[in-house]
Amino acid sequence: MKRKATATWQGGGMEGTGSLTTVSGVFNEQPYSFKTRFKNEDGTLGTNPEELIAAAHAGCFNMALSFQLGDAGFIPEALNTQAVLAMENVDGHFKIIGIELNLEATVDGIENDKFQEIAANAKSSCPVSQALSSVDITLNATLTQ
Repeated sequence: MKRKATATWQGGGMEGTGSLTTVSGVFNEQPYSFKTRFKNEDGTLGTNPEELIAAAHAGCFNMALSFQLGDAGFIPEALNTQAVLAMENVDGHFKIIGIELNLEATVDGIENDKFQEIAANAKSSCPVSQALSSVDITLNATLTQ
């Protein structure tokens, strides 16, 4: 399986602009720039690579968790995960230093200890977590009934 996306860029780093396009059409010349990456935290001017990594991670984790809960005999009613990617300037270069997965889940019939065990396994085994294994990934999992 292969997935494709295309990035274009015109101009210098600070003043240039670019766009992102995916084969699926979810992104069709979605703008990004220095400003959308480092100065526009509400996202109204476009996206940025870190936001897309966070979205991919949250989605991958939810799907992995859903499968693993199903394998254990539990079907989740709802899995809501917010991925918070932290990036800092380290020695003059920006570096992703961690990702926090904040999960609120509704899963009938499961004990919290079993839920935490399965959630932790999903965190470490989802393909995006594995690709990002060079950064600290934390999980805050809350089971609601």
